[in-house]
Amino acid sequence: MNISEIQINPVKPHNGLVAFASFVLGDGLYCGSVGIVTRPNGGYRLVYPTRQVGNRQLNVYYPISTKLGGLIEQAVINRYEEVVNEDGRDRYRDASFAS
Repeated sequence: MNISEIQINPVKPHNGLVAFASFVLGDGLYCGSVGIVTRPNGGYRLVYPTRQVGNRQLNVYYPISTKLGGLIEQAVINRYEEVVNEDGRDRYRDASFAS
C-alpha cells in the first residue's frame, strides 16, 4: 500500500508526544492528527486519533492489520527523523537552536 504526502509537525514534547503527522494512504485516503510518541525503551510509536462521546472513548480510525500498521509506522517515523535532523539539530531538544 502506498503511503505518501507525509507531513510532520513537531511540537514541544509533552508526556511523550513529540509531533503530529498526516499522510495519504493508497492515493485516496487522507489520515491526519496521528501522534508520534516516544517509547519508554527508546524509539517511537504512533497514536491514532480518538473522540470522546459521552463516557466512551471511540477510535476515529486505525490500521486493523499489523502489517499495514508497521508499514505506516516505519514510513512516518522515518520522515519524522528526517525532519528533526534536517539541519542536525532538534529545536525542542537543543538549547542552541535559538541562537
